[in-house]
Parts: sequence; C-alpha cells; structure tokens
Amino acid sequence: MDDTSDAAYATFVRDRSHALLRSAFLLTGDQHLAEDLVQEALARTHRAWSRLECPGNAEAYARKVMYHAQVSFWRRPKVAEVLPGEDLVRQGGSTDDPAEAAVHRVDLRSALLSLSPKQRAVIVLRFFEDRTEVEAARLLGVSVSTVKTQCARALGRLRDLVPDLRLLADAHEGPR
Repeated sequence: MDDTSDAAYATFVRDRSHALLRSAFLLTGDQHLAEDLVQEALARTHRAWSRLECPGNAEAYARKVMYHAQVSFWRRPKVAEVLPGEDLVRQGGSTDDPAEAAVHRVDLRSALLSLSPKQRAVIVLRFFEDRTEVEAARLLGVSVSTVKTQCARALGRLRDLVPDLRLLADAHEGPR
C-alpha cells in the first residue's frame, strides 16, 4: 500500500473502530471477544484494502468479516460458562434512580447472554443495526425464514427473562 492508502486506512480505523466494537460486543457478549473480533475484521480489511472499489465500502466489508467470523466461531465446540449469581432474578419497574437503571442493564445483558449466539446475532442485526430480514439473512449466510424464526424465539425468550422489558422501553420512549 502507498502512503495515501495507509492514511485512508488509518482514518477508517480511527473513525469506525468504536462503532465496530459496539456491534462486536453485542454479537459476542464479551468485551475481550469483541476486541478480538474487531481486530480480526480490521486485519482482514487491511489485507483487502487495495481490492476495495471504494474506501466507503470498508465498514460494510469489515462488518461482513465480523459476522462471518462469528458464525465460524459458533460452529466450534462449546464449553459451558456459568457466572455466579446469574440465577438471581430481579423484579421492578422503571425508575430515574441510576442504580436501578444499572440493575436493569445488568438484567438485560444477562438475558441477552442467555440467548444462543445465532439469536443474539439476529437481534443485533435487526434491532441494533436496523437491518432488514433479507440483509440479516445475507450477512449471516442463512435463509430469511431462519432469521424470522431465530428473531421470534429470541424475543420470546427475552420477554420471559425480563418481564419488565416493555416497561423499560416505554420509560425510555416517554409518554405517548
């Protein structure tokens, strides 16, 4: 790569790494795994930089690399990981208390981590990334019906695990 390409790549990394890390965290549920996933995506994007038709496509390329790498990770044998205290179920409504809001975030994070990796990826793509079912299916390499099924199952599980989730969403949206 020449100096211009190096500068363009460095600018891309500076400008988009944080957004990629947020998405990777939502896909993996773990900060360290998310950092590894972003690092892998950025390394592959760097190798492909000269082949990208437009540097504006770099983020889309990096995200696709992340999604494919995560799908490959799902296919590896699993080792169960249980954190102490995860079985505690917290109840309560919305509040302006920052401590209570933190408890709700922990509950939601725990619920998201209890989803299967495919379900979590579908939820991230559909609701965080605001992708259509067709886009999510294409990025994950599955059928649209699989995306619909995984999404419905994930939302059902989240409703079961965090019954006050609807109350939290209403509180953040404000009065209707």
